[in-house]
Amino acid sequence: MKVAVPKESLAGEKRVALIPDACAKLQKAGLDIVVQSGAGVESSHSDEAYQAAGASIESDARALLSGADIVVKVNPPGTDSSGLNEIEPLKDGAVLITFLDPLTEFDRIRKLADQKITAISMELVPRITRAQSMHALSSMANIAGYKAVILAANHLPRMFPMMMTAAGTISPARVFVIGAGVAGLQAIATAKRLGAVVSGYDVRPAVREQVESLGGKFVEMDLQTGGAEDKGGYAKEMGDEFLKKQREFMKRVVATQDVVITTAAIPGKKSPVLVTAEMVEGMPTGSVIIDLAAERGGNCELTQCDKIVVEHGVTIMGPSNLPASVPCHASQMYSRNIQTLLLHLVKEGAINLDREDEITAGCLVTTGGEVVHPRIRDLMQLPPLDPPADSGGEQAEEGAVTKEGDAT
Repeated sequence: MKVAVPKESLAGEKRVALIPDACAKLQKAGLDIVVQSGAGVESSHSDEAYQAAGASIESDARALLSGADIVVKVNPPGTDSSGLNEIEPLKDGAVLITFLDPLTEFDRIRKLADQKITAISMELVPRITRAQSMHALSSMANIAGYKAVILAANHLPRMFPMMMTAAGTISPARVFVIGAGVAGLQAIATAKRLGAVVSGYDVRPAVREQVESLGGKFVEMDLQTGGAEDKGGYAKEMGDEFLKKQREFMKRVVATQDVVITTAAIPGKKSPVLVTAEMVEGMPTGSVIIDLAAERGGNCELTQCDKIVVEHGVTIMGPSNLPASVPCHASQMYSRNIQTLLLHLVKEGAINLDREDEITAGCLVTTGGEVVHPRIRDLMQLPPLDPPADSGGEQAEEGAVTKEGDAT
């Protein structure tokens, strides 16, 4: 089976879906890896490094995609610099593994289904112990949380740690992290390592122990937080009355901070506004806000996605793709996620779509010309599908590929 690794077409993207080390390991599973020339250059992986690992190099993007059984990517398929639509060359039954934004980009999902592509979404890999090494959202959130603190330290007109010098004592910066998921916890840990006084908040009281284990102080807010977490471990959308009370508490906390890092996102929904313009006005001059939820509208009312805004003396940044700014390690981590998922799906050199398996069923979006993910079908207002008569071998042959392929 041929696994294609195209060069990412999204502007500013420097990651690559597979690094040379993964190529060598996947070949042992009977997969042939073909990499587009230059795909790994910006993540510090040359064409020669891929060839040394046993991969082939293809310079023509159309030939790469049309000959692939499996295509692995970082970003959803788009249009490359030559004007090539990355879905159009894919053959019937090819497997595409990538981030797909499936909860909102329904036109793309329809196109993949119409072209009989087996689409697997990295966002939908379930948060279970067995799938931890495949969970790309967690991998990329780790990097985003780390880099958010580095950005804040770079823009803050003061240092993070306390220093006792001959010229006097420098007090530490105060950092407040909103949202204690993977990104938030990494931000807390990184800010603490840099010497800041760190506090964190989350609507899920269960994360208090995690915040404190990293050296942060958990901010208590007298709010009813029952039902704030879904069965997948993600924060749920809360009502308007809850948000109103939350903002009243937040205003007092934010006013004392030098840095605020927000990470609160609801999958498939607009990000909740937690830091209002009034709160920003009350912050110390020179303070910094890093809004990691900017792509979905932002947790700060004044955030502009991918722009630096200065309001009331406060610098507000809303970067949408921080992992791409650390492309070497981001590619290393994402490649391991893809590699592990591929090895889970490939049995005896062929793709096996066992839809009784929780991991496979959780991230399989389209196959055999149908949208098969129940949640996506519901969001697209499609009627429920009858369960497959055989979720193992025969179903896999119809919905995936016959001999070659794998994607990410």
